[in-house]
Amino acid sequence: MVEKERTEVSEAEVAVHWGEEEYYYPPMEFIAQANFTDPTIFDRFSEEHFPECFKEFADMLDWYQYWHTTLDTSNPPFWKWFVGGKLNACYNCVDRHLEANRNKAAFIFVPEPEDEDHSVITYQELYVRVNEMAAVLQSLGLKTGDRVTIHMPMVVELPITMLACARLGIIHSVVFAGFSGQACADRIEDSGSHILVTIDAYYRSGKLLDHKVKADQAVQAAKEMGQEVEKVLVWRRYPGEYHSEAPMVEGRDVFVDDLLKAHRGARVEPVHMPAEAPLFLMYTSGTTGRPKGQQHSTGGYMAYVTWTSWAVQDIHPEDVYWCMADIGWITGHSYIVYGPLSLAATSVIYEGVPTYPDAGRPWRISEQLGVNIFHTSPTAIRMLRKADPDGPKNYPNVQFKHMTTVGEPIEPEVWRWYYHTVGKDKAVIVDTWWQTETGGFLCTTIPAIHAMKPGSAGPALPGIYATVLDDEGNEIPPGAGRAGNIVIRNPWPGITQGIWGNPERFIQTYYAKYNRDPNSKDWRDWPYFAGDAAVQAADGYFRILGRVDDVINVAGHRLGTKEIESAVLTVEEVAEAAVVPRADELKGTVPEVYASLKPGIEPSPEIEQKIVKAVETIISKIARPKNVYLVPDLPKTRSGKIMRRVLAAISNGKDPGDVTTLANPEIVKQIHEMVKARHQAEK
Repeated sequence: MVEKERTEVSEAEVAVHWGEEEYYYPPMEFIAQANFTDPTIFDRFSEEHFPECFKEFADMLDWYQYWHTTLDTSNPPFWKWFVGGKLNACYNCVDRHLEANRNKAAFIFVPEPEDEDHSVITYQELYVRVNEMAAVLQSLGLKTGDRVTIHMPMVVELPITMLACARLGIIHSVVFAGFSGQACADRIEDSGSHILVTIDAYYRSGKLLDHKVKADQAVQAAKEMGQEVEKVLVWRRYPGEYHSEAPMVEGRDVFVDDLLKAHRGARVEPVHMPAEAPLFLMYTSGTTGRPKGQQHSTGGYMAYVTWTSWAVQDIHPEDVYWCMADIGWITGHSYIVYGPLSLAATSVIYEGVPTYPDAGRPWRISEQLGVNIFHTSPTAIRMLRKADPDGPKNYPNVQFKHMTTVGEPIEPEVWRWYYHTVGKDKAVIVDTWWQTETGGFLCTTIPAIHAMKPGSAGPALPGIYATVLDDEGNEIPPGAGRAGNIVIRNPWPGITQGIWGNPERFIQTYYAKYNRDPNSKDWRDWPYFAGDAAVQAADGYFRILGRVDDVINVAGHRLGTKEIESAVLTVEEVAEAAVVPRADELKGTVPEVYASLKPGIEPSPEIEQKIVKAVETIISKIARPKNVYLVPDLPKTRSGKIMRRVLAAISNGKDPGDVTTLANPEIVKQIHEMVKARHQAEK
């Protein structure tokens, strides 16, 4: 019987037991002030108007030269958008705002130490500093098309460096500050960078971390791979003071503030870049092999992030917008730097962790700065919910009009906490689904048009033709109650141009699965395979179930780990949960649950049983976990991502690998001992 069930289930079809959640509607006060309220856009962006419909996006930018071809499909799937057009990303983010918004705040920098003052950089100051940094880069012989690697934390000097590169047509590759010197070296080598821009130190969890030491490691490792770094430009966290144990290497290392002295008052004309010219490289993490350098264009990418920042994020000139992501990830590129700046937004850049010195920090910052648009990840939301369940209730002056969730699916129970406790029942929520590769949002509600539904990203955006397919390429109709692989049937302006230096890997990763004809130049034959499992409800809303790999096959029943985690989080005492597969002789694999509890709650067999019962009731007895481990904390990366692969290794008696770069490596040993004792007791 088991064997029969297994052969009848397509590998793409994940079992779905979730019921449909209730709707929440945007308040009239929000709709009355919203940037975008026109539902006819979905007609204007229907397939019969593709691709010319995207002119609406591109017309939000200033162009030196208008394009002659909206979409060039002559070399699929390497799409080219707005061909013939010329523009400059830096000009669109800075220069064009000076006449009307010269003295408006572009960024408000909030240091992690609460006793340090905030600093404001206006658009005029940003213009001056970007020009001077561009002059520095020019003086080093850098030119259009060269690559520069930037390994920096959340400080204003990071977007200044990015924009200086964009001004000159230099391709920047930003590496998340939490990554090791070796990870930085991998990206230096792959991109062919000869220049590394870094910082001496920055604050994280109350400590001034030595960051320059990673630059030395990166340069050495890159050299061993055959890539020579000629110059290391070092910003200083405190101008004039050096806070690193790593010595400055003569002839190679130089302080940026010293270089800037020679270029005070410099003005550098923005380079007129072809729309299809690369703007930046953004590397995926590389957990499954060599990191993939996603290459994003200038024109298509800028058009896409500008429109989505305006219509989905609802950013107005008078708003104070805070995206709590890191600029080292695509969210920070698209929705801290390029999208908001293109709209002359005022954005908050916060240096540290949201729970330092306590979980009230985000609300104190929001209260002090009048933040009314709040943008963060489910990981951060769960972290704040765990640390301080009452959250902003203690801060009466915090009131958001709009809140975003990004980066992974959000469990309905966590969504409701975000809505009721953080949003105080007044803010709209957009639960966005997209990827590094996509440049910007793909599925989300448009806040003044659609109702919200906990746990559902919402419909596809205008001009995005999304569907769910099984492994044979058959469409799973909306409302069928079956999940499959979410795909986008068409190109869009924000889509990656390819993997830097590896076109074949790009085709194999994203297009080979559902490509109908490798020789076809018709975009309809090249659906984009996102690698995520999803189910589409009868109302057209998509619920993302996580990566296709995040599936547990229990006796032929394919169960999404995110669905099981959502069930666990309905237990009142649970703050965070991770579900991983454990090998089982009889069933193939079975789920194991790791859960951390809310403050002040002690682990008990009763809570373990409540978790088991919740899974059985909400999903099925098929999903009953083999074990429930109530742990002090879950292993996490520096950016707060739960490392499920570490837990899966422990569950299966395997080596979890190098955990020294985790934010809390000590927790791995504790969990390992707990699991080992339980496994021995099972024997």
